[in-house]
Amino acid sequence: MAHAWHHARSSARRFGGVPDDYLAVHGWFDQTKSHWADARHRAVLHSSFGIFLCEQFFGPTFKRASDGQHVPTRLVGEQHVLEDLGRIPSVQDWLGDLPLQGWMLQNAAPLSRLNMDTAGPLEDELPGNGERPD
Repeated sequence: MAHAWHHARSSARRFGGVPDDYLAVHGWFDQTKSHWADARHRAVLHSSFGIFLCEQFFGPTFKRASDGQHVPTRLVGEQHVLEDLGRIPSVQDWLGDLPLQGWMLQNAAPLSRLNMDTAGPLEDELPGNGERPD
């Protein structure tokens, strides 16, 4: 769908109330259009992760202003993503083929500094006397 208003109209038909009840949730998903003005903006929030972020932002439910009824936020988020993409992708789906760039590694610890046997910090990086806590 092209605009949050169209998603809001669809939500009102599906869940009740009026489109204005849903405009804030759908606008939240499409806020990334202000930074990338084509369909790639969806890579940021149109995923299972984005749906759960939306739920954290608005709460598990939100109250429709038109009638005071509560609506599950996650269902509205799922509707938005499904209408735009036909499925709910994961972050891995969006970023799985993203090439690793040098700037992404800035300040990352080199793998040679990790103790791969214990998957923990090196002995000299442990606090106190260098012994591992239980």
